[in-house]
Amino acid sequence: MRRVLAAVVVASLLSACAGGPPSRAPEPGDRATVSAPAGEPAVIGTRAADAARALLGVPYRYGGQDPSGFDCSGLVWYVYRQLGVSLPRRALDQRRVVAPVGRDELRPGDLVFFSSPADHVGIYLGAGDFVHAPSSGKDVRVASLNTPYFTLAYAGAGRVGAP
Repeated sequence: MRRVLAAVVVASLLSACAGGPPSRAPEPGDRATVSAPAGEPAVIGTRAADAARALLGVPYRYGGQDPSGFDCSGLVWYVYRQLGVSLPRRALDQRRVVAPVGRDELRPGDLVFFSSPADHVGIYLGAGDFVHAPSSGKDVRVASLNTPYFTLAYAGAGRVGAP
């Protein structure tokens, strides 16, 4: 019963981030478009992690995709767009276009997804931490994958620009 209740709580709290303007439905085989040279996802990832850190404290805004306010997928979309990387706008679509990576293979800049389907997304920083725009009334912040809340809700990760 506790697990069911916890799952319901996690789903309801994360559902605020599932929105944003709809993007084109990804086609099979779609991948994020990276304008940087191929084979450099680690460099792009490090730059994305640094750019996400620079946005700490920006307020949450449903559908937000600029520094006046972000929702979770808008934060990811904005950070990568600043680096010349084209990603879909919604978390579920973002998950579909990144190359899956295991939790033990996470590198800075990887996208981490929560709930299922992917209702929430953040940008991995390293050492178990990630940046995300959590929900209404909160600011962009750092959280840990190792907290019980995010351990329960973890739904996978993906790398932008990986072959």
